[in-house]
Order: sequence, then C-alpha cells, then structure tokens
Amino acid sequence: MKPFLLLATRAEDLPADEEYALFLRHSGLDERELERVRMERRPLGDVDLEDYSGIFVGGGPFNTSDPASSKSEVQHRVEAEFRDLLDRVVEQDFPFLGACYGVGTLGAHQGAVIDAMHREPISVVEVRRTAAGAADPLLAGLPDVFPAFVGHKEAVRALPPSATLLASGDACPVQMFRVGSNVYATQFHPELDLDGIITRIHAYAGHGYFAADELQLTLDAVRRLPVTHTGSILRTFVERHAR
Repeated sequence: MKPFLLLATRAEDLPADEEYALFLRHSGLDERELERVRMERRPLGDVDLEDYSGIFVGGGPFNTSDPASSKSEVQHRVEAEFRDLLDRVVEQDFPFLGACYGVGTLGAHQGAVIDAMHREPISVVEVRRTAAGAADPLLAGLPDVFPAFVGHKEAVRALPPSATLLASGDACPVQMFRVGSNVYATQFHPELDLDGIITRIHAYAGHGYFAADELQLTLDAVRRLPVTHTGSILRTFVERHAR
C-alpha cells in the first residue's frame, strides 16, 4: 500500500506529536503508512501525488482570514504551498481530508468567505448531517446528529458553488464540506479524543481561544457530551482510498 501523508503546522511538540498519534489511532495506519511533514519547520517541497494514497491535514494556529500584514513569513510560505498543492489535488480529485485548518486551506482555495463570524470556543457541539452528508460515504455510518470537538477563531461564512455542504451546526453552519468526490474539509476535529483536546487546552492557554480565568470552564465544556463517532471518518477515508 502507498502511504498516506499528514501535513501538520503545530509548532509545539507535545500537541503536534499527540496529533500524529491520534491520526494513527483513528485511521488504523502505522508509522510506515502515515508520513508526517511539519510544515512550520521546513518547506514542503515537491509532493508527487502518485507516491501517496491520500492526504490528511491537521489543525493548527494559522488563520487564513488574518490580515496579510499580521502573518509571519512561515505562515505566508505554508499558505502558498497549500495553494500550489490544492491546485493539483482539486484538479485530480485526489483524496484529501483537512481537519479544522483544512477548512481554511481548502475553503480559501475554492473562494469561500472565511471570517470570524462563526468562530466557536473550545467545546463539544452537536453536528448535523445534511441530506448530502447522509449520502456521503465518509459519514454513512454516523448518526444524523453526533457530538464533535471544536475550537476555532475563523470559519466558512459562505461556501462557493464548487462545494457541497455535508454537515452543519447551530453556531457554525459549515462543519464539513466536499469538493468533487474525494476532497474534504471538516471544521470539527475528527481525530480528537478527550485526552487529546485536554492536551491542546493546556498547550494553547494564552493563545486567545479562552480567557485566562476560563480554563476550568473550557475543561468542563469538552466533557459535556461523549465524542465517540468522529474517529470513524478517518478510518473510512483510509479504507476507501488505500491503494
């Protein structure tokens, strides 16, 4: 089998390594089958899509909608590399699943309106499948409404005509969408479990996701509902596209 590729952008080692471990666990892949590139550390270089079965994108600190003047050189480089990669991914309908930051990368590439209107604090929310989502193979085994972990400063406000809405939520109308048949993005984190999101809460305290006196409230919020279904999205993606 050709390996899958995980593109990561987290600078902090603990949440970055735990993210990789969670993608491994929920996808069913091992370290030989899931290569990781930490894009915040080095240029991506030339990715030959023929070398891979599919691409995952993890979450991260970059916000696509931030003013260009506020973005670091690293963020500008990463965004340019994603634009070039997605040109080929979308053209070839190559298997791609971006979690959280995937919405910013794929959404921006397709011309979505992305801003802070539908930001969500770190928490568990109920996500609803649309009719298209119920028919989509990645969501076929999930209930019509399922809990998922979220926490983001920007979101899609308006999808372009090229995108199909697959899942929605009360505070954030675009929780998952598809371009073509094989290119996906989720606003929620399908890779996360409770331990993983608690690690991120502590790692990103002071990064603007919650106020200094809201740590315990945030820890309580992620325990509000059990999250048990979303990891199957990663495994189904692998089962459909391993080659």
